[in-house]
Amino acid sequence: MDGAKEFGIKNVSSDCSISEMDDYDLSRLLDKPRLNIERQRSFDERSMSELSVGIARGLEHLDVYSPGGRSGLDTPASSARNSFEPHPMVNEAWEALRRSLVYFRGQPVGTIAAYDHASEEVLNYDQVFVRDFVPSALAFLMNGEPDIVKNFLLKTLHLQGWEKRIDRFKLGEGAMPASFKVLHDPVRKSDTLIADFGESAIGRVAPVDSGFWWIILLRAYTKSTGDLSLAETPECQKGMRLILTLCLSEGFDTFPTLLCADGCSMIDRRMGFQVFLMVWSAKKTERKDKRVMGFAKYQGIYGYPIEIQALFFMALRCALAMLKQDAEGKECIERIVKRLHALSYHMRSYFWLDFQQLNDIYRYKTEEYSHTAVNKFNVIPDSIPDWVFDFMPTRGGYFIGNVSPARMDFRWFALGNCVAILSSLATPEQSMAIMDLLESRWEELVGEMPLKISYPAIENHEWRIVTGCDPKNTRWSYHNGGSWPEIVLLWLLTAACIKTGRPQIARRAIDLAESRLLKDGWPEYYDGTLGRFVGKQARKYQTWSIAGYLVAKMMLEDPSHLGMISLEEDKQMKPLIRRSSSWTC
Repeated sequence: MDGAKEFGIKNVSSDCSISEMDDYDLSRLLDKPRLNIERQRSFDERSMSELSVGIARGLEHLDVYSPGGRSGLDTPASSARNSFEPHPMVNEAWEALRRSLVYFRGQPVGTIAAYDHASEEVLNYDQVFVRDFVPSALAFLMNGEPDIVKNFLLKTLHLQGWEKRIDRFKLGEGAMPASFKVLHDPVRKSDTLIADFGESAIGRVAPVDSGFWWIILLRAYTKSTGDLSLAETPECQKGMRLILTLCLSEGFDTFPTLLCADGCSMIDRRMGFQVFLMVWSAKKTERKDKRVMGFAKYQGIYGYPIEIQALFFMALRCALAMLKQDAEGKECIERIVKRLHALSYHMRSYFWLDFQQLNDIYRYKTEEYSHTAVNKFNVIPDSIPDWVFDFMPTRGGYFIGNVSPARMDFRWFALGNCVAILSSLATPEQSMAIMDLLESRWEELVGEMPLKISYPAIENHEWRIVTGCDPKNTRWSYHNGGSWPEIVLLWLLTAACIKTGRPQIARRAIDLAESRLLKDGWPEYYDGTLGRFVGKQARKYQTWSIAGYLVAKMMLEDPSHLGMISLEEDKQMKPLIRRSSSWTC
């Protein structure tokens, strides 16, 4: 496993284009675009040195990042070299992050979800979650400590090979665990791994996103270290193929998006509804007013959630750069390319919402038949919630939460939109529009603690129907409009801001977070319309809050870190064709 092989990914630096990473000729698929945007040029257009100037306050001399080098946020030598004083929170954050390390047979293999001694119930917060470890992994990679990331990738890959059963049903071979735990036996002096593939999760739902995060992290490790041998091993190649086989299998679905159940990703609670509930309510009340129609406002996570579709798209593109062109890999590559074209067209056309598109949907006719239909999903215009009309600015837009026949979830979901920018699922124009929306609706989406994971909150009767009266997802709390400074802001949002040439947005948001996070004990999330209150069930010393903060700070210090988690636009993807172009009324 030492050294780069002759076949496969070429040795690259952290800021080269992804198309240079594989001997497979990806130049046809992943050409570097030339953006034509009036407001500001994006990260992809500018040189690293140009973008670095003026991003962080007081940083006049920035060293270009090199794989394996240590960041300036951990060592006195680096701080002296860059001639700036790091924020007092940085050292505290590194100490807290290292306290969360989990060891298996003497080797670090991950970080626990939370290190909250004050909490009486541990639940599963003492486990290593795949999605939660990603910001920790990026922090260690940016700090020149890749061993723990490599150990994690190999250990979770080993767990993928386990037989996975829930009751009497066997899960797909490629499923990755949601989390794992290390049990130490001091008597026998042995360590044992226990993995959770959904059999212990809330609702017993297998994690769809774990496999995607694993592929994305494998690429980040390769880009950061230049260690090509890991991704090229037969075990990693097989692991990627198994994950993608689960997603690329053909069935009855007419859409290229992935059909998902509630609770299959970060939003691990029921946030959707069943159609029979709406029909039953209509019969019960014998009314056809906004109250009954209101149930159709929030489709929720069940169906085709934006978070999963964006991660799916990004994982496909990452795998495309790392898979070998052997017999098995070539077949998988061909399927990936076809799916990427279909998926990008579908998402850019049907999930995108801006002022013009909202106006078009508002004027839709229903019950259209044949391939010439404009309202292809038979969306009922009266089901558009009132808040959308006030929320949508003239300039700006976003990918809505969910789309399926006769239903659209118009809510904002931050994670999916940020990943859409980083993966280039969003076009350059759409990426800028998302940032325009964020700036225009700062009070609603950011408030006093960035960033709303979803907006707006579900309340009253809709909350009872949609969430099943979930006491954790009350209005403006947890995943129902809660503010999550770690999952989105402190690395994904910062990365998206840098890529779109808006680092000032990230700086403004991080300044807000720095005023509270350490003082409040690194909470998991905040509650309230403005995010003013520590979440009522939020754990303290949440590892992803700590790691997300460090990653955001290091990316602002050295924007070349962005290369680990950002993909350039693929010009071969079919251009966006707006449905409104065929509107004739």
